[in-house]
Amino acid sequence: MEEPTLAVVAIGAAVVAVLALALAVGAQLRLARIRRDFRALAGDGSTDIARVAAGQNHRIDRIATEVSRLREQVRTAEDDVRQSLRHVAVVRYDAFGDMGGRLSFSAAIVDDLGDGIVISSIHARSESRTYAKGVVGGRSSITLSPEEQQALAAATRGEPRSVHPSTQKDVP
Repeated sequence: MEEPTLAVVAIGAAVVAVLALALAVGAQLRLARIRRDFRALAGDGSTDIARVAAGQNHRIDRIATEVSRLREQVRTAEDDVRQSLRHVAVVRYDAFGDMGGRLSFSAAIVDDLGDGIVISSIHARSESRTYAKGVVGGRSSITLSPEEQQALAAATRGEPRSVHPSTQKDVP
């Protein structure tokens, strides 16, 4: 082989060697970065990725179990709220023409299903009488007075207020 050809081959080989060296250094730097990230993920370096993944799966399973338990508790609480006597309405009125001041009243107290009680207090000059009537599904087996019906209708609609029966207006 001739000397100039040998020089060109040697220069070419040197360029290829420099490129290979640059690629090797880049690969080594990338590998070092990956190892550093893996050590950060694995903690102290003694834990392998499979243990980390298994630990995460175990935590996810515990969280899913806890969420299921909490959902059941919320369902139970919702049922309790539906069954609580929380809808109240009061109708005040004058039971007798010679009495003023709307001292008589009918109060309905029911849950979301319309189950509960209607209480009426009839005030007269010399006495006062109180009556209680059970309500199931928004109806009573005992005949309700118009004021009791009005109180029950307002409570069933969820309108907690005091109503004067003759004007049908809200009263403070």
